[in-house]
Amino acid sequence: MAQPARRDLTEGPIGRTLLLFALPTLGSNVLQSLNGSINTIWVGRFLGESALAATSNANIIMFLLFGAVFGFGMAATVLIGQAMGRHDVDAARQAFGAAVGLVLGGAVVVAVLGYLLSPAILRLLATPGDAMPLAQSYLQVIFLGLPAAMLLVLLMMGLRGAGDAMTPLWFMVLSVVLDAGLNPILILGLGPALRMGIAGSAAATLIANHVAVLGLVAMIYLRNLPIRLRGSEVRYLLPSASLMRVIVGKGLPMGAQMLVMSLAGLTMVGLVNRLGVETVAAYAVSQQLWTYIQMPAMAIGAAVSAMAAQNIGAGAWDRVGGITRAGLIYNCLITGAMVAAVLLFDRPVMTLFVGEGSPALPIARHIQLIASWNFVLFGMTMVLFSTVRANGAVWMPLLALIVAMYPVRIGFAIGAQPTLGSDALWWSFPIGSLAALVLAASYYRSGKWRKGAILRQREGHEHALASTEPAGRLQPTG
Repeated sequence: MAQPARRDLTEGPIGRTLLLFALPTLGSNVLQSLNGSINTIWVGRFLGESALAATSNANIIMFLLFGAVFGFGMAATVLIGQAMGRHDVDAARQAFGAAVGLVLGGAVVVAVLGYLLSPAILRLLATPGDAMPLAQSYLQVIFLGLPAAMLLVLLMMGLRGAGDAMTPLWFMVLSVVLDAGLNPILILGLGPALRMGIAGSAAATLIANHVAVLGLVAMIYLRNLPIRLRGSEVRYLLPSASLMRVIVGKGLPMGAQMLVMSLAGLTMVGLVNRLGVETVAAYAVSQQLWTYIQMPAMAIGAAVSAMAAQNIGAGAWDRVGGITRAGLIYNCLITGAMVAAVLLFDRPVMTLFVGEGSPALPIARHIQLIASWNFVLFGMTMVLFSTVRANGAVWMPLLALIVAMYPVRIGFAIGAQPTLGSDALWWSFPIGSLAALVLAASYYRSGKWRKGAILRQREGHEHALASTEPAGRLQPTG
């Protein structure tokens, strides 16, 4: 049998290895964001600002729901990375199989409940009345595609944890091409297709995700990639009690970090919704641009996490600090360049989403000027959190995020509104990000995260992994 292909992130120059691993992930993230932007363009141009506001409300809900089960995948990715670092492919498969079983089960339950409760969820968000029917139609179809979307993300995360960033990139290309191409067909009812309106945009995403996930599964087996399960390995989909404790114990706080961000986002949407449809549409356009700005930070953070996990698994503690430093430098350079580009060319990009004369346009430009630069701080926080999570330290990042979101960001947005008006909402972003960075840097410098432990389950026994730093090795200095 052919040996599973993988990329060893424990060897070679740190900066070059990190960048080469991050670039395909960045490409995947940019394509995913481009897909969302293209879909938003179709919706905004064909269906108007109310439909644009509807997709904004629905998408933040989906991010919230992804966070409810996504933490298990994040925990499995760390386990996979550490297992690959010590060349234990079977342990990597155990972690991946357990995550698939847990995540798919949770996604199916959430999809059913979400479909049924969509109207109530949108009412809690104070969705504007004229956007309500559109948001409900869009959200219900999106819920139907949630299991396939979660499995696709989990497969990509698992491959990256094993050191393969290129395969996810190719299947992201496939998903984006299908989604972007099907949007106008299903929205407008071109050719033999039914005219579905805003539900057509969600249906296009559903179809694209199913095709991509089936193709990716086929590729994993055809190429015998590390996370594939065969024969008796299929039993890994029903994890042992010890492995489930590890994935759930680490995954819940990791997922909770996404939930905290989502809840803060939902609260912000509720505050923005009270400012009228034009401001809601302007905020939706701003979110589209922010998605691109934050992509380098997300990609670099994912690369740092995978690379740090493999090196911790291999006991190469002397490289972990260098990985973190390289991640911080790359983030500042690349994210800073993205912020500058968006501020210089925001108007022509924004007119792709709303008309030249739209009252939402000057509002969106004003939001960008105040809030965009906060993503440099956000990216630095992502790198630091990615390193400490690679050794299973998950509680302090969660607590830091809670403080930064509540009370700092939301507290400022509400408390300063009588003085600053709507600008309080936009200034709350850099203020919250600065608070998160200060807390993340303090915890990283304390070194307490190095004493954390990830457990692996192997032949019925539990072993502490990276609970102590190997004697004779250099301490990470970061």
